[in-house]
Amino acid sequence: MTCRKLAVSAGLFTALILAFFARLFLRKYTIEAAFPPLGSYITIDGAKVHYLQSGAGPDLVLIHGASGNLREWELGLRAELEKTYRVTAFDRPGHGYSDPTKGGVHLAAQARHLHKAAQALGIRTNVLIGHSYGGAVALAWALQNPPRAMVLLAAPSLPWPGKLDIWYRLTKFAPLRYGFAALAAALVPRAYVQRATNAVFAPQTPPAQYHAHFGAMLATRPRNLAINAASVNALRGDLVAQMAGYGALKMPIMLLHGTADTIVPLDIHSAPLAQILPNAMLKVLQGVGHMPHHAAQDAVIAAVQMGAANPLP
Repeated sequence: MTCRKLAVSAGLFTALILAFFARLFLRKYTIEAAFPPLGSYITIDGAKVHYLQSGAGPDLVLIHGASGNLREWELGLRAELEKTYRVTAFDRPGHGYSDPTKGGVHLAAQARHLHKAAQALGIRTNVLIGHSYGGAVALAWALQNPPRAMVLLAAPSLPWPGKLDIWYRLTKFAPLRYGFAALAAALVPRAYVQRATNAVFAPQTPPAQYHAHFGAMLATRPRNLAINAASVNALRGDLVAQMAGYGALKMPIMLLHGTADTIVPLDIHSAPLAQILPNAMLKVLQGVGHMPHHAAQDAVIAAVQMGAANPLP
């Protein structure tokens, strides 16, 4: 190859790299402009924690699931809860607008970090509410710093058979994880993200304003994709490590789980967990998928009220 051809090839390669990073920057900018922070920040151990607090009364803490952010609790539930309680929703570390925690992506580290944030905000954790992966974080929190009660919504709690899907297998190891995260952040179309979000709701459908408000694209920024992949890849091992302590959880724990949940199946998680936890109350939601806080909001509110009514220890 002549020097001229080498120079042209190098120029084209450089242009492609610059175009790639320009696209990453532009997508991140447009996503954040469309879905800006809703709340405030507090700094814990050098890392910013984004939170939204509203209402007055006994404290409730809301913890969102994988690929999520604190906007998950909007469109009805938080507005109802804040009529009676002081409600604090957190972006988990590395999600939404919270920085990653220096303690890592594991359940125990996330729980410890969010508990520190709650303490710094003067929150006395009366009821922890966790959806999906956030329910596993709530269990880790309770093992470290027991709340008055917990409400777990479609939460993974026990190890499962089989493998994670192909995305998580591809991103299991850090060098591949960050490369694939950057590629996905640049190339995955919004339509694909919307279809994936719809699949999470199945057999229900998202509320009318969900796609316009939730900001699923926030989870497609490179750092968020990489951190979410690392935390989900670590989840099974984290659950194995913490499940030995479940019998010591003495507070009331309300488990709400749909029979149509194919993402976190009832018979692998909440049903057997209800047999392990000494004070568990399992509410089986017939025909409900993975989003009970949208599909069965009245049942969730009733569970919160039951937990908040528990006398303080």
